[in-house]
Amino acid sequence: MIVLGIETSCDETAAAIVEDGNKVLSSVVASQVKLHHAYGGVVPELASRKHMEVIDHVVEEAMHEAGVHGRNLDAIAVTRGPGLIGALLVGFNFAKGMAYAMGVPCVGINHLEAHLNAIFLEADPPPFPFVGLLVSGGHTGIYHVTSHTDMALLGQTRDDAAGEAFDKVAKMLNLGYPGGVILSEMSRQGDPAKIRFPRPFLDKEGFDFSFSGLKTAVRRHIETHPDTYKSQLSDIAAGFQEAVTDVLCHKIITAAKQRHCSHLVLAGGVAANQRLRERVREEAQKSGFKACLPSPVYCGDNAAMIAASGYHHLMAGESLGFMDDVYSRVRYGS
Repeated sequence: MIVLGIETSCDETAAAIVEDGNKVLSSVVASQVKLHHAYGGVVPELASRKHMEVIDHVVEEAMHEAGVHGRNLDAIAVTRGPGLIGALLVGFNFAKGMAYAMGVPCVGINHLEAHLNAIFLEADPPPFPFVGLLVSGGHTGIYHVTSHTDMALLGQTRDDAAGEAFDKVAKMLNLGYPGGVILSEMSRQGDPAKIRFPRPFLDKEGFDFSFSGLKTAVRRHIETHPDTYKSQLSDIAAGFQEAVTDVLCHKIITAAKQRHCSHLVLAGGVAANQRLRERVREEAQKSGFKACLPSPVYCGDNAAMIAASGYHHLMAGESLGFMDDVYSRVRYGS
């Protein structure tokens, strides 16, 4: 089955062709980083307009790269939510219109589920069940994954997502946009032990997270060291990153132990963070688990994961109805 995936949940316009849910024939992502750079973050209206400008070209490029013509497509999968409503609508309506014109089924995909299914685009995916840690700019949660479409939420952030905290701390330090990536790069020159920040919810039972207090601790350090903090930027970045990483690693290892899962999976944009990847591998090995990490190209928003997830829903006979719509928020998992 050859599936065209389309993703427009935030500020990347993406299209991909995936065969049988795991063979990527093409994956094209058009980033809007330069567009939003001047504003220090994503402007929803601008994002929606940009999606409208480029979506047809991105889809054409993905089909050209894959050597696939419209008559070869078996179905279309598109992000339905969560995300920015205006941005979602661009891809969603494009996909439904294209599917109708071609006479092929179209299925709407949960963006979070797709991130967790991205690991199946790799050569050696984990067996079910496994524990998945989804870490991105908008979401942070731990899931018990029992199939491609069945994922139980064990815990999630009560305030800021990990990626959101990265971006906000980077903004406090005037590092520019996208801040999380810059902060992570800067941390490589810093000493994570020099400035120790709190590990929120590390002592709490369960698998919820809270990063707003950590963000406040960084702000307090800046305010109490107004004359010296600029010379400590690398150490602040390293200390902050280590605090986030400690919490994330502790929670996923504990969840794997409680759920008796031998495999751990990272997913989402923050899963591309090198320090997090190193720590998860290290901690998993110490505990006798296997860490499965998607390639960085499949950590951020992309359409290959949408097509991969869509394949399994299509095989189950699912498809979008004429009146189906997008959604901005959802508590994914039971």
